[in-house]
Amino acid sequence: MIWIAALAAAALAASPALAQDWNAQVTPYVWASGLGGDVTPFTGAPTLEFDKSFSEVLEDLDAAFFLSAYARRNRFVVLGDLSYSASSKSGLIPPGLPATAELRQRSLTLAAGWRAIDNGSLALDVLAGVRAWKIKAEVSVAGGAISRSGDKDFVDPILALRANYRLAPRWSAIAYLDYGITGMGSEKTTQVVATVNYQMTDRAYVSVGYRRLDVDYRSGGTRVDATMAGPLLGLTWRF
Repeated sequence: MIWIAALAAAALAASPALAQDWNAQVTPYVWASGLGGDVTPFTGAPTLEFDKSFSEVLEDLDAAFFLSAYARRNRFVVLGDLSYSASSKSGLIPPGLPATAELRQRSLTLAAGWRAIDNGSLALDVLAGVRAWKIKAEVSVAGGAISRSGDKDFVDPILALRANYRLAPRWSAIAYLDYGITGMGSEKTTQVVATVNYQMTDRAYVSVGYRRLDVDYRSGGTRVDATMAGPLLGLTWRF
């Protein structure tokens, strides 16, 4: 996704004529995501349940980074999103042993498609692409007496819709939905994003909204069934 923004910025700076053909934007954002689900990092490991609000996730957060980009030339569109987050949980497992689990996920979504509708107030894009995952789960039992980890990389093909509706001269709403093709990477992955956007200047926009990202991955003795959801705040720069 970063390469989309970098290439677009370089091309637009180098050629005013090309700038008239392409419209591009980059959006760093803050995602106040909670985390829920079950994690079994490897065969024989205990299954640990996550059910954390954003305030609880923030207490245990090691790092987080979120960035999206979008570009269009006539009716051809491309988009990308990079998400990274880490969370942990401590608790007891049978027969009452203390255990700590950590879950780190990185997802990169890339898609391209066609603007199917553009009537001035509504723009609808139909896209296809992939979401590449890297998920690492670790479990430490009895203060590190037993420690194991599982590290999985997989790719999900996705189909997506993105709608941009103009509400007023400076206001708009964006809805995005994608769905993973079942069984080709994970068992299931979906994503929903909805934002309301305000144009502050000719190039800068601020957005508030909601994002939910789900994944259910199973391979051998490893299972990661996780839901990350919560409000977001983003700042978009168009060029």
